[in-house]
Formats: sequence, C-alpha cells, structure tokens
Amino acid sequence: MTVIVLTNCPPGLRGFLTRWLLEISAGVFIGNPSARIRDTLWNEVQQYAGQVHALLAHTTNNEQGFTFRTHDHGWHPVDHEGLTLIRRPNPSAQPANNTPKPGWSKAAKRRRFGRG
Repeated sequence: MTVIVLTNCPPGLRGFLTRWLLEISAGVFIGNPSARIRDTLWNEVQQYAGQVHALLAHTTNNEQGFTFRTHDHGWHPVDHEGLTLIRRPNPSAQPANNTPKPGWSKAAKRRRFGRG
C-alpha cells in the first residue's frame, strides 16, 4: 500500500500521479504500485513539486510495518532505536526576547495602589 499526500499541488502533477494511484481526496493519492514505480513516482514528485509539501508512506517489512519519506516538509522522520518517529518543529525553542519591560507590571501596580 502506498499513500502520497501533497499540499498546493500543481494540476499537472496531480494528473501524472492519477495514472498509477487513486486520488481519494484533494492531494491524497493511494494505491499499490510496485517498489520501482513507487520510487519513480516519488522522484517525479520531488522534481516537479516546487513549493509543494509532500509525504510518502508505504508498507515495508519492518517492526512498524510501514515507512515514510518527506519533501520540503516541516516535520522530519527520525530513527529512534529502530522506530521511525516524526520530529515536529518546536516553536518555543526559538530564542525569546526575555528582556524585562521598563516600568511596573499590572500586578505590581494593583498590589501597590490597590485594586480600585
């Protein structure tokens, strides 16, 4: 079983993929091609995708029973002790501006001057 998920896919690439796979929803292609055809399709997706985010998932003989590949995607596959996991970007890991603002905070003003 092979699944290809594309976002912002050009119509020509969608038409190319429908030769071997069934498009069950917009940008979601599913089918059971041979490994050679699957790799050829994935090479075409990578070549003609442009700004497209692409994900390929297919069955294989491992402990999970499947594997996947990504192209220009924010989430990346990572091997962790024989299991393939997805690493998502952590928005809080970006450097934050931790400099305190000048003046009193609202809580400090309430404590000092009352709630009124």
